[in-house]
Amino acid sequence: MGRDKTYLPVEWKGVSMPLWERQLAVLRSVGPTEVVISGPRKRGYPESAVVLPDLWNEVGPLGGIATCLDRTGTDLLLVLAIDLPLVQPGFLKKLLGLAQAGCGVVPKHHGHFEPLMAVYPGAARELAIGQISARDYVLQRFIHRLLEQRLMTAYELERGEGKQMENWNHPADLG
Repeated sequence: MGRDKTYLPVEWKGVSMPLWERQLAVLRSVGPTEVVISGPRKRGYPESAVVLPDLWNEVGPLGGIATCLDRTGTDLLLVLAIDLPLVQPGFLKKLLGLAQAGCGVVPKHHGHFEPLMAVYPGAARELAIGQISARDYVLQRFIHRLLEQRLMTAYELERGEGKQMENWNHPADLG
């Protein structure tokens, strides 16, 4: 994209705000026990925000997922990427409702998994760390392994839900 997506302006409930603030508000509205931000603390984050610097560097989003699984010790971890500006709280609640103890859920749209808007079981920690140790940082393979071990199920999006999967990876996406 050429710039930090964290600060891209977005409208949320009639107010313009940076993308990080919108995503944090969406997560908080779902009512989790705890909200954490993966990665370095950035300008503007409230002091009250729990920020978990990645334990593994230069391994992509898998490092952030592994860090959160390792540091939170939670049974289920809801992950939401910064660059998914159209996701709605109701959809995240739906994903949480589909997850079960020890078994997460990942959305699937047009044959592709969305691992950065998914619910991971705490048991995924060992697989994540193992995959990082093997220098395999590909999230789609991580998801396939979780599915094979029945630690995760796939949720095929219903008609009209695909819009929530749109992400901002290129300047033209901001359009």
